[in-house]
Order: sequence, then C-alpha cells, then structure tokens
Amino acid sequence: MRIGPDGDPAPSRDLVGGKAANLARLAALNLPVPPAFVLPTTLCAALNAGEAQAEEQLRRGLEKGLAYLERAAGLTFGDRRRPLLVSVRSGAAVSMPGMLETVLNVGCTKAALRGLLRWRGNPRLAWDCRRRFLEGYAETVLSLDPQLLERNLAHWLTAETAAGEHDLDGEALERLCGAYEESLAAADRAAPEDAFTQLLASAKAVFGSWNSERAIAYRRLQGLEHLPGTAVTVQAMVFGNADAESGAGVAFSRNPSTGAPEPVVDVLFEAQGEDVVSGRRSPEPESALALRAPAVAAQIRAVLAQVEAAFGDVQDIEFTIESGRLYVLQTRSAKRTPRAALRIALDLQAEGVIDAAEALDRIDRLKTEDLVATRFSGQAKAVARGEPAAPGVASGRLALDSPAAVRGAAAGDPMVLLRRDASTADVEGFNAAVGVLTAIGGRTAHAALVARQMNKPCVVSCAPLQIDMTARTVRLGGVEVREGDWLSVDGETGEVFLGRRDILRQAPEAELEQAARLRPAGAHVHAEAAVP
Repeated sequence: MRIGPDGDPAPSRDLVGGKAANLARLAALNLPVPPAFVLPTTLCAALNAGEAQAEEQLRRGLEKGLAYLERAAGLTFGDRRRPLLVSVRSGAAVSMPGMLETVLNVGCTKAALRGLLRWRGNPRLAWDCRRRFLEGYAETVLSLDPQLLERNLAHWLTAETAAGEHDLDGEALERLCGAYEESLAAADRAAPEDAFTQLLASAKAVFGSWNSERAIAYRRLQGLEHLPGTAVTVQAMVFGNADAESGAGVAFSRNPSTGAPEPVVDVLFEAQGEDVVSGRRSPEPESALALRAPAVAAQIRAVLAQVEAAFGDVQDIEFTIESGRLYVLQTRSAKRTPRAALRIALDLQAEGVIDAAEALDRIDRLKTEDLVATRFSGQAKAVARGEPAAPGVASGRLALDSPAAVRGAAAGDPMVLLRRDASTADVEGFNAAVGVLTAIGGRTAHAALVARQMNKPCVVSCAPLQIDMTARTVRLGGVEVREGDWLSVDGETGEVFLGRRDILRQAPEAELEQAARLRPAGAHVHAEAAVP
C-alpha cells in the first residue's frame, strides 16, 4: 500500500495496521504527510513462523515500495548526491505505543552521508543522522546492549567535551560516529554499508519485535492476544534535527489526563521523534514552540482540530518541523485515563462530534472503580516536584526496577516504581505498581501514555530525583531513602512526599448524572457505569 498524494485507498486496518490506515486518511485530508508505503501484517506472521517464501516476499515488497517512495520524494535511496533516508516503523491494528521497534535514518551509509553533506551543506545534520542511525541499528537490528554504547558515549563525552551529544557540532559528531564504529567492530557487529541491506534487516527486526517480551506482556495485559502481527511502514525521513527552526514533538487534541478541551503539546528542538517518545529527554511545552515558531504552533492547533473532527475522537499526533515546515507523521486515538474518557465522551457529544448513542457506548465500557478520583488527606510538605503526567495519588514502597515492583506487589505491598527514564520495557512494573515517578522524560512519552492507559498516577521529569542502582538508594530533596521505604506521589500537582499518606476517594457524580440524562427513559444502565 502506498501513502501520499497519489497513494492507494486505505484497506483494512487488520491488514495494514492502524498507523498506515490513519496516515492514508491524513493524506486524503491534504495534511502534510511524508510519503510512505506499508508491508502487511500477514508478512509479519509468515516471517516469524519461518515460512520459506516470506523473506523473498519481503524483499520484493521493499523493492516495489522503494520505487514508489523515490518517485514521490524525488530522491534516491542511499544516493551519493541526493539521498533518500527512511524510517522503518511498526503499526499493529490496535495501537501498542512504544512496545514495538523503530529504526530511523535507514540508508545513511557513508556514501549517502557524503551526499547529505554536499546536498544540504550542513555537517551537523549529516553526522547527526549517521550517529542516530548507528545507535538505532546497533540496538534494534544488531541486538547490541544499549548500555554498551551509552557507556562508550559517556566515556567519549568526558574525554572530548563537556557538552551532551545533542549539543555537539559536526566535527565532534564525526569523531563520535568513528567511536561508535570502533565499538561495533570490536563487538563484531558492524553496520552494513549497503542501503538496501540496512532496510531489509531493519524491516525484519521491526517485524521480529512483535515477539519481544514487552510486546507479549502488553498484549496479555491489554487483552490483545488475538492480533495476528504488526505491519511495517517505511516513510521518507524529514529532519527535525536540521537546524534551530526544526524539532519534533507530540500533541494531543485534548488533555488525555483530565479530558479538558485544551491541546497538550510537547516539543524538542533540533531533535527527532524518538527523542520525545522514548522518555530519555525532557521536552518543552507549547509555550516554547509558540515563542520560537508561532505560525507552526498555530498550524498544529489547526491540524489537531481537523483530525479530531475527522476521526470523531481525541487524537494523539506525532509531528516533525523541518526548517519551519510542519509534517505530521502519525495520528491515533489517544490513550487516556478513565476519568478523561468519561469527560471527553460527554464533551464530544455536547459539541455534536458524536451522537448520544456513541457517547453512551464509550461510557459503558468504563469501569466504575476506575472513575474514582483520589487525593491525599491533610497537608504535607513536598520534598520534590516534577511534571504531572497521569492524575491521581499513590502511596507505596519504593521499587527501583520492574522485577522489584512485581515482587513487592505479589507480596501484598503497594509499590511506587522509580526510574531515571521509564521505558516501555517496564510495562510489567507499570502494571504491578500503584504509581510511577521518573527523573526525566515527558508527559507525552510512550511510558507516560501507558501509565495513563493503566490508570496509574505518574510524575515525570522530577529533576531532584537521583537514583543509585548499585546501592539501591534514592536521594530526593537532599534526603536519602532506600528501596522498600514509603513514598507518595501526586499525579495532579507533580509533588513527591516522603512516607505514607492517607488517600481519599470520590466518584464523578456530576459527570455520571450528565451521562444518565443521555439515556432514553427507562433504558437499562450498564452495570459497570453505575455508581452504588
């Protein structure tokens, strides 16, 4: 399936995945979508089952799709003059945020890098794309322990410069790429210098991520074990790392934590999309984007309104800004808390976006116990503050990794999971914990999305949080606490408290009364939606 101005009509989501089906609708709305093509979910099942013809089918699909992509983009994959680079992304029929793999900047061979240097005249962009490709390919395709590159990077930065890797100039990035290549060679895991070989291996790795531990765990926890596999979308790269007028971000058409009818936008300047959704960096809010690029900020709001109306639901979009030009990379129905789901359904009905029957259908899928709001009883002094990412409050014993959270919960203790940057690999820990706290990352990162979906209070980007995994201790506000000690987090305010606190609960009576008025006289009230 082709996605672009001359793309194909969207077939079944079960065949092409939700990402590709939604991209086709965005393109049909004349929104700025980079051209793409998609490999079907049936190929995922065939490849992972080891069927004899599957790899040849994959090869033919990539060759055919690349021919379309090169025509649509006016570039040549892996070219020495005007190279096309691509992203290789997953996309099941039902969104599984952050559970499957992505590889960016595929096709950035040494030859293509020289083409980028000549064509774009931007050494930092070219070498940053090469650096990002080596990182992603090493971790996702070559299965290299990401901590190896992180340790090498930390050692290299200490020796070379006081700057972080996102602040390096072209010359420093060139030397960093050399250091990465040496690390890969030492581990006998060199990245290939043939663009198509890179693409073939990346697509196989993304299909293979369907069977990763975190993906299997997520499907089990969310009741998605019936899904047959993921599709793979190959899309022309646009460069949020091009210059100071570039960036990447995530935007929600409404607040996914509270349901308030106000967009939520996070952005990182001079960055690519994985920087935002991975949770490894803390993004900036919409106000920063409005200050630097007011026209783009206004355009994002217009896009959000358009896609929400078209899809009839609150949307979560990923976008890239390249030299002041906006591109929309995907949209999906936003993961939201149950209380937000209740308010959004009522508001969309009141605004005429959906009818009463649809609003009631959405409300009746919610569980009563999940709609209860929580807050702490009494007053206490916070020792730290972060960014609220999912509402509600939680008190529990500290767990510094997912296995500790699972063990504690199995023993009957409430557990609060503390991480430097919560990864979606922590999905089992999220499920076991009563709350989540991270030192970095944003409210629009994939891990925060999963916390909201699981209705777990979550606070991110808590700068005072320092974790010592060797000693299994934590410093917060100058106080040291140990794993197993009690901690309380407030996902409404972002505040963090030492010790255990009492929790008050309150049902959303006004919203439920509003929902009841939508029902025809004498209609049965769904048992899950009724509050005793």
